[in-house]
Amino acid sequence: MAKRTKPAAKRSPAAAKFPKVGPGELLTLLDFVRFAVSRFIEAKLVFAHGTTDPLAEAAFLICEALHLHPDQLETFATARVTVTEGKKILDLIERRVTTRKPAAYLVNKIYMRGLPFYVDERTIVPRSFIGELLESHFGGDGNEEGGSLISDPPSVESVLDLCTGSGCLAILAAQHFPNAEIDAVDISKDALEVAARNVGDYRLEGRLTLHRGDLFKPLRDKRYDLIISNPPYVDAEGMADLPRECRAEPKLAFDGGADGLDIVRRILDEAHAHLTPRGGLLCEIGRCRPQLEDAYPELPLLWLDTEDSEGEVFWIAAADL
Repeated sequence: MAKRTKPAAKRSPAAAKFPKVGPGELLTLLDFVRFAVSRFIEAKLVFAHGTTDPLAEAAFLICEALHLHPDQLETFATARVTVTEGKKILDLIERRVTTRKPAAYLVNKIYMRGLPFYVDERTIVPRSFIGELLESHFGGDGNEEGGSLISDPPSVESVLDLCTGSGCLAILAAQHFPNAEIDAVDISKDALEVAARNVGDYRLEGRLTLHRGDLFKPLRDKRYDLIISNPPYVDAEGMADLPRECRAEPKLAFDGGADGLDIVRRILDEAHAHLTPRGGLLCEIGRCRPQLEDAYPELPLLWLDTEDSEGEVFWIAAADL
């Protein structure tokens, strides 16, 4: 990972120029994907902003340039790209390499659980594991290891999303819990402007209310059947080593204090007063599990794994707080 910002070193002439592509050298979607993957690997880009590797990132950017869903790449892999489309694709690839901005900022879009959401530099690029957990552990029988934490999603009447950012998790919760009223809180005015756009895109203004404030403060004594949160949890060492891609995102969305738990502690300490007796808290904390278990050894935290994570999200019932 990159160190703290230092004076830029003089780049060699080879590194300073993005390779030129001659007419007819790249023809099909697959040609452009291969070219993008090569450039991303060559530039040592960092991923994890909605994509996990160079191939997924290339597919995402190229499909966005062509107004295709990433799932359609295979269908059109051998289709030829027009000259105008090719220029647009190459421009995106070059901007990704030279600016090191997350791909989501370049196209103002991210997908979570297959659904598109608007995103820009006013908010962190969403990549929470909670969306997957809402599907795997909240409804039906759940998985064999953890079971279902809330077996009847229609019975959930109220959900709170703390540190909502662009509002993606709140919107996913609104879709998963069809009878729930959703509150979503963030301290950032800029982030809430992005969230409002997404709420409007999904026509959820009647069910999903955005609040500006510090965690529970704007909610007074309201209680919820479910609280979800993907708060800032990067510790001081991690903040110093953030890669360039992450430094393009709002610092406020990352900084969790010296050990990464400043916000998480407050959520745990205050959540019980805002949960119904049958409710529970679902919270993502990245790699802070050892620090959290040391700080709260008495809490029976249930750690939930996803396809791409292990021990980064915990669940605790209201009765155990």
